[in-house]
Amino acid sequence: MQRLLFSVIAIVALVAGVVIFNSLPQPEPQALVYEPPREMEPFILEGHNGGPLTNPDLTGQWTFLFTGYTSCPDICPTTMADFKKALPQLASVANTPVKVWLISVDPRRDTREKLEDYTTYFGTEFLGVRAEHKDLYPFVNGLGLMYSIPDEGELDYLVNHSSAIVLVNPNGQRHAIFKATQTPGKLPTVNMTQMVEDFQLIIQQYQY
Repeated sequence: MQRLLFSVIAIVALVAGVVIFNSLPQPEPQALVYEPPREMEPFILEGHNGGPLTNPDLTGQWTFLFTGYTSCPDICPTTMADFKKALPQLASVANTPVKVWLISVDPRRDTREKLEDYTTYFGTEFLGVRAEHKDLYPFVNGLGLMYSIPDEGELDYLVNHSSAIVLVNPNGQRHAIFKATQTPGKLPTVNMTQMVEDFQLIIQQYQY
């Protein structure tokens, strides 16, 4: 009888604990999470490996997409290096591969070979992506990002582009966007520590 009483008390305590836990405010990602996730418009791009890239290439993995170019003097190499450091943490919480797409916004200078040399330096999880402006601009714009197109005659130029990072889920849908931190005197880059924490929360909600 006493053992049964202890069992009942233990069950009641467990249920009470679950109820209390569920009633507490749960941590939420600081990133903008799309609810529901947004479908991607059909696209055809080119990977640095020479093959065409279409919507199915974003399925079966978590993919981080951001705009940049190989001649970028600051934000792009910083973001790539930060990603290289963060990837082991990102991969450790996901049950599918985690990839990074650098979408070149400088198709005039960023040939496939140049993108391959640049991205493979950071690791096999990185893919350089390019297309001519007629295909590139609608794709980038559809992600909620932007970039500037230099005048035809310009040779030595900088390309203004978004610093945000878009997350695509294993179903090939836009799942979240991580905005850059604007700090006076510093580059507008995404806080990778916060992004890793947000990704873990997103993964938990996605798997649930």
